[in-house]
Amino acid sequence: MKREDVLMEALPYIQKFYGKTIVIKLGGHAMVDQKILETVIRDSVLLHYVGMKVVLVHGGGPEITAKMKAMGKEPKFVGGLRITDPETLEIAQMVLVGKINDGIVSLIANCGTRAVGISGNDGNLLIARKMEPQRVQIGETFEEVDLGHVGEIEEVDPEVLHCLLAQNYIPVVAPIAIDRHGRSLNINADTAAAEIAIALQAYKLVNLTDVDGVMDADRKQVYHRLSLPEAEGMIESGAIAGGMIPKLEGCMKAVRNGVTSAHVVNGNREHNLLLELFTDEGVGTMITA
Repeated sequence: MKREDVLMEALPYIQKFYGKTIVIKLGGHAMVDQKILETVIRDSVLLHYVGMKVVLVHGGGPEITAKMKAMGKEPKFVGGLRITDPETLEIAQMVLVGKINDGIVSLIANCGTRAVGISGNDGNLLIARKMEPQRVQIGETFEEVDLGHVGEIEEVDPEVLHCLLAQNYIPVVAPIAIDRHGRSLNINADTAAAEIAIALQAYKLVNLTDVDGVMDADRKQVYHRLSLPEAEGMIESGAIAGGMIPKLEGCMKAVRNGVTSAHVVNGNREHNLLLELFTDEGVGTMITA
């Protein structure tokens, strides 16, 4: 395809998305590979400059684990779930709010626009409660496990995001929330992005991850378009498992609650974000009502 054809294919999408809000969840290998992250940030800034209101939400699990080990603290997981004791929460805040969030804001500034880094604590953006003990399989048995300082979102107050977007900033949100007693809690970033998209009544939610999209049980075929009933059926049948479940559930909840479409896209491939949004075929999975 000629370069001018690529631009003309993008034009109707640029027109359609102008002035619309898009929430992008940054995750996967992009959070530990600086080159990939820089590419994703450039693509996000391009969306900003063509008229979309961009909100970035980031994770950072691998970096938290690496920092804990560097500080001599061994991460504890039960049934694949991280146990967040007070010291782990302190390290998570240091990594998420300090290093990662600040680094993303700096990359955006280097691309010539303005960003503000916040966490869910700021402006009471994310109000959460401590998660109830989770039933997890350990060996052949199931046990109730207290995950510690991990939260479930109860309420989202998007006022701080509206203020930043109105002043042409790109908000960058770290997934730390506050409870009704002023205590911090760690939050799943996929869930935080979905809840923020709902609160903003965003046009799109895009979850950038390490796989090409929602795939069949054999992991050979990518489903480029899924309706809500189709996505629900895939979870119920067991075709979707592991870390893809919270991503897909977040996308589904967003679409059920007013977000026009949600996308699962491989963020490790250059410019996949743009190809998913601005081409007819797309490159990931789009979930719609």
